[in-house]
Amino acid sequence: MHSHYAATKAALAGLAKSWAAELGPRGIRINVVAPGWVDTPMSAEEFAKPGRKEAIAATIPLRRVPPPEDIAYPILFLVSEWARHITGTTLDVNGGAVLVGG
Repeated sequence: MHSHYAATKAALAGLAKSWAAELGPRGIRINVVAPGWVDTPMSAEEFAKPGRKEAIAATIPLRRVPPPEDIAYPILFLVSEWARHITGTTLDVNGGAVLVGG
């Protein structure tokens, strides 16, 4: 029941690869960050359901729903000079959930 979501994520990954190839010669790097669940206002309604946040955390290999800064730090890395040779990639920041098909 999530085919539309999966298709758009795949489209963004493909678009990033294409743009990286096209814009790389101009010194422009393109990367995608793909977070999983994050403890933000967007998730608040779902997490307000009794036991739901704990149930979601149990499906994540690292067993936690991260705060926003756990997504922000990898983004800061990607825009830093430390990542100056990284382009066209998708960085999954999801506590390992992708490893189990999440």
